[in-house]
Amino acid sequence: MPDQLGKRAFVVDDEWVIATTLATILQDSGFHATAFNNPLEMLNAAEYEAPNLVISDVVMPQLSGIELAIRLKTLYPACKVLLFSGQAESSNLLGKAREQGHDFHLMSKPVHPNDLLRQIREQTELTEAPTY
Repeated sequence: MPDQLGKRAFVVDDEWVIATTLATILQDSGFHATAFNNPLEMLNAAEYEAPNLVISDVVMPQLSGIELAIRLKTLYPACKVLLFSGQAESSNLLGKAREQGHDFHLMSKPVHPNDLLRQIREQTELTEAPTY
């Protein structure tokens, strides 16, 4: 599976159905995608298999998606991170991260599969993702 090695994706959302649905969409698009509903578990898994792409909700217990993204970029600078949220407070968190020199793209929930795949194509050089 050599072509899969450059396409390892982690999806993190505290709502399990969202995490697994997005992971399935990525799997259908050629990624080796894994769903997590706990950002700390995802960080632990990244120690064993560093992802090339992480798609994360912003507002989660234990660790916000923005804090997760900052940690990931520190540990794995080449990892691409896409954030999504359905809550207005996310833009405030994103603004604070930008003030610290971190610039992450924020998608609004619900994320349509075509929009997700388009954002992946625009933000990464990992795949030529098909449309649904």
